[in-house]
Amino acid sequence: MIKDISGSLVLFHNEPELYGGAISSFLNSCDGTLHIVDNSVKALKHELFRHPRVKYLFVGRNLGFGAAHNLALTQLTLPSDVHLLLNPDISFDSEVLPSLVKLLQMEADIGAVMPRVIYPNGTHQHLSKLLPTPIDLILRRFLPITLLKEHINRRYELHALCQDRNNDIPSLSGCFLLIRTAILQDIGGFDERYFMYMEDVDLVRRVGDVARTVYCPSISVTHDYGKGSYHNAKLLSYHLKSAVKYFNKWGWFYDPIRTTRNRRILATIKAG
Repeated sequence: MIKDISGSLVLFHNEPELYGGAISSFLNSCDGTLHIVDNSVKALKHELFRHPRVKYLFVGRNLGFGAAHNLALTQLTLPSDVHLLLNPDISFDSEVLPSLVKLLQMEADIGAVMPRVIYPNGTHQHLSKLLPTPIDLILRRFLPITLLKEHINRRYELHALCQDRNNDIPSLSGCFLLIRTAILQDIGGFDERYFMYMEDVDLVRRVGDVARTVYCPSISVTHDYGKGSYHNAKLLSYHLKSAVKYFNKWGWFYDPIRTTRNRRILATIKAG
């Protein structure tokens, strides 16, 4: 029986009206504790930082996304059954977490679950993906042929995925991810070699070694998603560096786990 929920939220010079919504959404949907790690140079301020179920920690330097979430995990004063990885630009209604917890209670082999993620205007975000190849992450960025780039994107982002049922997906986004705490701790949390980007791909892949990683489209959250690396040269460099680290770790062209998991979901899509 899942009783206790914890969560972690990493901040870095975010706008209060944005992360305030994320904090409120968490507090209104469960009785758990949200651990906030502030990577900003100057401490951020919000009235909800004083809430009894919010634990705010100011670091004063940018640890990186994964390292900050790992730090939050070390701050858990009470054990939890499930842990929510939450982005500051996420908002959701009070039934989201209870519904996802119910799914985890019903299916004990699920280790992590992500709901449907939508833009504020209601448009679907394609955050259920294949495990990436170098073409998916690097080469497609620089392809001059639009139709070829779109074909790669549609396959990699699983645009043909059925949205009427749950599916086991090899790569889920860390913007809103509910994970069994014991699994998260057993696999050692995030790999801190990734300063920014790819840390969630790596994490979900490792969760997938011991449990199912599931996308649940019947439940949705709102994400004010900016795709910063598509517009900012510095963020793009972070993304490319993380991609190189990822492929150095798991394999550039020979990656049998990637091949097996990707073929499985592509076969499911083909079968309808």
